[in-house]
Amino acid sequence: MLVLLIGLADALDYLGFWGIVDPELGVRAGIALITAMITLIGGRIIPSFTRNWLMKRSETGQLPTEPGRFDHLAIGLTGIALLLWVVAPRAAVTGAALVLAGLANLMRLARWRGVQTWRDPLVLILHIGYAWVPAGLFLLAWSILGTAVPRTAAIHALTAGAMGTMILAVMTRATLGHTGRELRADAATISFYGLVSVGALIRIASALSLMDYSAGLSLSGFCWAGAFALFLVAYGPMLLRPRLSD
Repeated sequence: MLVLLIGLADALDYLGFWGIVDPELGVRAGIALITAMITLIGGRIIPSFTRNWLMKRSETGQLPTEPGRFDHLAIGLTGIALLLWVVAPRAAVTGAALVLAGLANLMRLARWRGVQTWRDPLVLILHIGYAWVPAGLFLLAWSILGTAVPRTAAIHALTAGAMGTMILAVMTRATLGHTGRELRADAATISFYGLVSVGALIRIASALSLMDYSAGLSLSGFCWAGAFALFLVAYGPMLLRPRLSD
């Protein structure tokens, strides 16, 4: 179903190019679908991996739990807010819904005790990646509700930030696990985690006029592309070789 919906978003993008529908409708639909997928799948794997990591270290306090009613509420609010943004991107009700969705996801993230995972980059990066979701939702809301925040800042928080970071976070963990390697972040892994995060921050700072736009655009592109290039160099050989024996 998700692949079908993304295909429909792609079709809307072509229709927008031909002037049949809003030129940005397909782009908004695609971003909304991937963001919703992050809230759904991230909400299952992040607390699970965090709980396992905390339990191995006999951490005290309340552990992250399986998705419950609040998580379902947060996912529902996010879905409604994103749907409103797709069909009514400039409406005040859309901005209000995005604020509520941002707050719900921020509260959700706080319940997962991500701060305590700072010693394990493989777990911490999942929390950092998810943190871009409420950041993007808030920025998008502020861009609608009449503030000076440009819409591009929100778009890049959700794409360069949330999507880029979560893609790398999941790919590294999956590659290590499925090739029989220890779930440990080496220097290369930490480096491209840093690059993708810095790249997203610089891109948003450029959109907010906190630095020279042209220089920021070039530097953020270098960092973001460099992160994926470094992943390919560091992890590509693992995927081409036989799985390590247990």
